Amino acid sequence: MAVAKEVVVAVVTLLLGLTACTTTSSSSSSAAAAGRSARRWREEDCGGGVRGEVTYDHRALVLNGTRRMLFAGEMHYPRSTPEMWPKLIAKAKEGGLDMIQTYVFWNVHEPVQGQYNFEGRYDLVRFIKEIQAQGLYVSLRIGPFIESEWKYGGFPFWLHDVPNITFRSDNEPFKQHMQRFVTDIVNMMKHEGLYYPQGGPIITSQIENEYQMVEHAFGSSGQRYVSWAAAMAVDRQTGVPWTMCKQNDAPDPVINTCNGLICGETFVGPNSANKPALWTENWTSRYLIYGNDTKLRSPEDIAFAVVYFIARKNGSYVSYYMYHGGTNFGRFASSYVTTSYYDAAPLDEYGLIWQPTWGHLRELHAAVKQSSEPLLFGTYSYLSLGQEQEAHIFETESQCVAFLVNFDRHHISEVVFRNISLELAPKSISILSDCKRVVFETAKVTAQHGSRTAEEVQSFSDINTWTAFKEPIPQDVSKAMYSGNRLFEHLSTTKDDTDYLWYIVGYEYTPSDDDQPVLINVESRAHILHAFVNNAYVGRIHGSHGGPANIILNTNISLKEGPNTISLLSAMVGSPDSGAHMERRVFGLQKVSIQQGQEPENLLNNELWGYQVGLFGERNSIYTQEGSKSVEWTTIYNLAYSPLTWYKTTFSTPAGNDAVTLNLTGMGKGEVWVNGESIGRYWVSFKAPSGNPSQSLYHIPRQFLNPQDNILVLFEEMGGNPQQITVNTVSVTRVCVNVNELSAPSLQYKNKEPAVDLRCQEGKQISAIEFASYGNPIGDCKKIRFGSCHAGSSESVVKQACLGKSGCSIPITPIKFGGDPCPGIKKSLLVVANCR
Repeated sequence: MAVAKEVVVAVVTLLLGLTACTTTSSSSSSAAAAGRSARRWREEDCGGGVRGEVTYDHRALVLNGTRRMLFAGEMHYPRSTPEMWPKLIAKAKEGGLDMIQTYVFWNVHEPVQGQYNFEGRYDLVRFIKEIQAQGLYVSLRIGPFIESEWKYGGFPFWLHDVPNITFRSDNEPFKQHMQRFVTDIVNMMKHEGLYYPQGGPIITSQIENEYQMVEHAFGSSGQRYVSWAAAMAVDRQTGVPWTMCKQNDAPDPVINTCNGLICGETFVGPNSANKPALWTENWTSRYLIYGNDTKLRSPEDIAFAVVYFIARKNGSYVSYYMYHGGTNFGRFASSYVTTSYYDAAPLDEYGLIWQPTWGHLRELHAAVKQSSEPLLFGTYSYLSLGQEQEAHIFETESQCVAFLVNFDRHHISEVVFRNISLELAPKSISILSDCKRVVFETAKVTAQHGSRTAEEVQSFSDINTWTAFKEPIPQDVSKAMYSGNRLFEHLSTTKDDTDYLWYIVGYEYTPSDDDQPVLINVESRAHILHAFVNNAYVGRIHGSHGGPANIILNTNISLKEGPNTISLLSAMVGSPDSGAHMERRVFGLQKVSIQQGQEPENLLNNELWGYQVGLFGERNSIYTQEGSKSVEWTTIYNLAYSPLTWYKTTFSTPAGNDAVTLNLTGMGKGEVWVNGESIGRYWVSFKAPSGNPSQSLYHIPRQFLNPQDNILVLFEEMGGNPQQITVNTVSVTRVCVNVNELSAPSLQYKNKEPAVDLRCQEGKQISAIEFASYGNPIGDCKKIRFGSCHAGSSESVVKQACLGKSGCSIPITPIKFGGDPCPGIKKSLLVVANCR
């Protein structure tokens, strides 16, 4: 190598909690001449594990003295199941990742102050050890504020009730609890030997999360908090570097990192000459909210952003958020966020490979990795190739890599680079290995496409298979859990243990002589409101993610002379996950009034209100096998699919290994349980602009299922039709690849020439060839037809190579197809296959 891998280090004394670990320094003449330095955490003999060290300098993280080019992917252990973890991690590794990032979820681990839970989906140690077993590293994002579209931003709600607390500020009560939790997690990792100096996989940790977004709201207290958080983290003596994302002023030695879509353009860069450029969140799509359509991000766009960050910012670490999103089980999604989370990530909600994103990024990782030496140790130079074209070059004495960028979104650009003429596709970057040979083009996707299908395997159309229980409407203020002459704040009352809070009030009505109409007006800062008068449903209103904070129900009601009961059900669809001063946020009813004709409105805010936390069915756990025995379930003939109804049935586990889902298209809004496990909230009646539900399929991990007689319970809030529910299996049944003869050969498959590589997933085999054409076929894997040039042997060649196999590779050469069907025409091979 032209530049030594050892670098000058700044000596730092760090002691791991289990055994003493000392720092050392070393130097090399070449690095010293360059005047470069690094921060080093070194292990001499910690816990008897493999000797290791984590360093960083201005170019990269350094492991055992070697700079590393690292690709990471975010996965969250509570959003999948322990049984799913090994396959997810294996597919991430196969996709070219070096490490897994995860947040640590405070509110699942300490739901009650002082009582910890690390069981099942919350077994953080098991998750990390599985990553280690598969040879990957870990970035542990302790936070403990995480946002993550997770309820209350990951904070346990009991934190809200700590006296005199102000979240995420220079506030003693908050800092005490934050430090205690961070220390407990760090000590757990040390005890299990999971830090890299101990022989474990954790090579970085994160403190706080995108704090710069809210720092201005806290003034000088915010600045003091940043300094305190950084010092507190470093003082935990983990033996690995700490990071702060979206925190341009992260104090030394904490590394400031970028989150976003285009960090190659937006990142201000490391705030010290001794820190590397790290991208901790490259958003692979956008999380979905109820009322919105899915927004996909193309693999071409993701790849362009990754390569530009590496080229323009000397980036050496990119992590995809999310690489696998998974499922927001139970009530853990934040406000209006769907149960499905980042379904269009490289690994979809069910853990299936999302093509072509996964495959395109896999090729990118291989292309970058083969040029790691010039990227990490070479000299950088820049060259203009045109008005919107440029080259970024990294060179050592023996190796070279170039990134040729075309910013023109609409036109192919012809450039000359080092006497080589090249065509650059619109909005693309070409990677040239040895600065001569194109090995990857961000805008040319040669990875296969995949079509995911949901196949119905069981219907619940028979009304006799269902039983129901009508949720009782509380009407007696004197029997309520709480009472008071004011309107209680929703979350402070429910402690975020349920979405629901009943407000109950009595109203004495005297009819007017002319029988004027009576109007009820309710203003609320919750997400949904249902109104009942004397047990009769009178209306509802709901908000939206981007809508006003207030929702207003204004409707005519019928009252009887004398005493009446008004029962108002306030409902949240997740708690907030971001913003300054979350502890001060106010939800629930703000104003209730009755108006008779033109008379002045009668404000009820200061009347005696009764409060019932949660639903009767929730408190009695009627969604479990044992709890369901506590109520009388009836046939559903006479319920007319009314609001606030519980439904129950059973179903068999589908055969095979395909992912299992419920199609809830016919329902309204509510929550669903299978064998007592909540698979999340649903809200299919809230249509997106396309006219479709934001989410209609709801994942049931197979680990939640029994061999037979699975109990399905739904709480339907708005009045859906359970007879339209179906059980579906989800799989990738159709794959398509289109590669032309000028494409760069796959580095991943080590092809010597361009080739079509087809692969089925989850044990399936290629059962049929739907279309095959070597020539100039027309189409984009959706609408396909033969072009003017077509080799008649195309189908037979592909069938012979692929049928009955889990995968196949077909080189795009004339000899393979019996000769050139049309000399002088650029040819490609397009294949569509079925997997069964």
